Amino acid sequence: MRGDYGYIEEGLLGKPRDLGLLKRLLPLLRPYRRLLIGSVTLVLMMTLINLTLPYLSKVAIDRYIVPVPAHTTPWPDQEMADERRYLTVDLRREQVRQVVERFDHLFERRAAAARIAYADLARLPAEDLRRLRQDQITGLGWVVLFLLVLVVADFAFTFLQRVIMERAGHRVMHDLRMRLFEHIQQQRLTFFTRQPVARLVTRMTNDVQNMHELFTTFASMVFRDIFMLLGIAAVLLALNWRIALAVFALLPVVVWAAVRFSRRAREVFRALRVKVAQINGHMAETIEGIRTIQTFGRQERNFARFADLNNETLRLGMREIHVFALFMPLIEVLGLLALAVLVLFGGLQVLDNRVSLGVLVAALTYVRMFFRPIRDLAENYNILQNAMASAERIFSLLDTDTRLPRPAEALDAQDPRKDRLQSIALERVSFAYTPGEPVLREVSFTAQQGQTVALVGPTGAGKTSVLNLLQRFYDPDSGRIRINGVDLRHWDIRRLRGMTALVTQEPVLFSATLRENIFARPDQADEATVTRILQAAHCEALVQRLPLGLDTHLEKGGASLSSGERQLITIARALARDAQLILLDEATSYIDSQTEAVIHKALHNLIAGRTCVLVAHRLSTARSADRILVLHQGRVAEAGDHRQLMERRGLYWRLHRQEEKRAAD
Repeated sequence: MRGDYGYIEEGLLGKPRDLGLLKRLLPLLRPYRRLLIGSVTLVLMMTLINLTLPYLSKVAIDRYIVPVPAHTTPWPDQEMADERRYLTVDLRREQVRQVVERFDHLFERRAAAARIAYADLARLPAEDLRRLRQDQITGLGWVVLFLLVLVVADFAFTFLQRVIMERAGHRVMHDLRMRLFEHIQQQRLTFFTRQPVARLVTRMTNDVQNMHELFTTFASMVFRDIFMLLGIAAVLLALNWRIALAVFALLPVVVWAAVRFSRRAREVFRALRVKVAQINGHMAETIEGIRTIQTFGRQERNFARFADLNNETLRLGMREIHVFALFMPLIEVLGLLALAVLVLFGGLQVLDNRVSLGVLVAALTYVRMFFRPIRDLAENYNILQNAMASAERIFSLLDTDTRLPRPAEALDAQDPRKDRLQSIALERVSFAYTPGEPVLREVSFTAQQGQTVALVGPTGAGKTSVLNLLQRFYDPDSGRIRINGVDLRHWDIRRLRGMTALVTQEPVLFSATLRENIFARPDQADEATVTRILQAAHCEALVQRLPLGLDTHLEKGGASLSSGERQLITIARALARDAQLILLDEATSYIDSQTEAVIHKALHNLIAGRTCVLVAHRLSTARSADRILVLHQGRVAEAGDHRQLMERRGLYWRLHRQEEKRAAD
């Protein structure tokens, strides 16, 4: 069994291993690797689009709005353009030639071309200026059109990427829930006695949902932010390496702040998760024990304990807010400082004609974009920590394996001993739930096919433990249990439990229809079988009373039914199973005498012709048994039928006298 990674609600926190957890998550992603690869590809394309948009502004400014000297056509017979910037036009175009002729004093002509200083363009009428700059206006229009195409593509890619990641995330959640549910169902009863129900429910719901955030929001955002940071750095270096280095000078401060933030946020976050788990556990405990709390007037003390937990959670929540409240503005300040450095350094470069205005404008946009992924990565760190905490708890649960060992030599499928129950034998069986505190001590007895064996004795004598062992919810610490002469450990669990039916003193009903509570496969039960089982279980009156009969949906636990009605339903369930071994854990303990008579008739129909082991708290239930075992302190104190035990005037006789006395009182 693997050790706990540290995120345990009730224990000390250790040092988690995120890399190891991420490796264990990879098998969950493999079935959907194509979706993930498609998502990452779309993220890369979205990043390229976002990187292209600011560059388009540089192109628009430097080529069409305020062209730089490098884009000014050199004048004929002149090696290069002078320091003044000129707009060169083609005189072969009629509209251009007319403008040049009207403002001849502003132009210099050379053959089929003319030029005008940009400083003189303001002296031209707007209409004439548009005629002269038609090429720039057309080029600017193409830039805008391309920009709109990129915006539409970015919307489409974002939509597809989100759909793909959500689909992958929900499928991973589905698989993880199924794996958890299957794992939990296969555990032995000791697992459930040590695991609070609230904790298991939290694993199946909240923790799995946190994993969904990791596979969707975090995964896509991290890829996008990393691609964006690398892309912006590359573009800034390509635009002007001096400007890029001036901006990158602030990166050591950003890295230092991010490391400090991650450490402090991790500590606070983990402590906060522990307190939230404690609040959940306390709330579940309060709801389960609300009757006791109200009966004994413990509301104030219980409230005070909850207030302490809640106040500590509030304090940790405020610490978490302070960490984020300090880091986020710090990143904003560093971003603004980078802009100030860029405006100063880049502006001087523009004034010295070392870089163009378009380069400076694009660089300003890229710098603002550069600090946004850093801030997003810090915000997503919270999602990562939440997911890692949930992953640790989920894997800790999956690593907890209390399943009974599979038989090394299981019964062969053709072995005739598996078909019909012939005998049950306990041979010097000892058992303890807690080591050193035995519940059963060398218990031995046999039961042949069709016999009824009753287990009686004081509370805590180990009666119910025998039933648990017969169903192999536990294995004995010593001794053996044989069915048909074969050790119980060699029976397949499904086959073994398929032979048995259990009726407990506390009926268990599920939130489903009455038909689904009785029949394991309702669609395969014909009307004749249904009628026969309802009659044998004495459930006809109950079915007729319900508004929709067998199709009536029962509330949780059958709360709208009486105790006797719930017990009759569980007897009908056992009859529908047609089991060969009936285990009864005092099915009439909490029933009035009138209802008890009906239940006894149903039980008689249930055990007729079948092997039965029953736990009897009322000795009247055991009187008709073929054999009665009197358990005391985990041992078989007496054995025999009712007449034999009464004649011995031993423990059974004393218990019988005490029961008669209580009945008389």
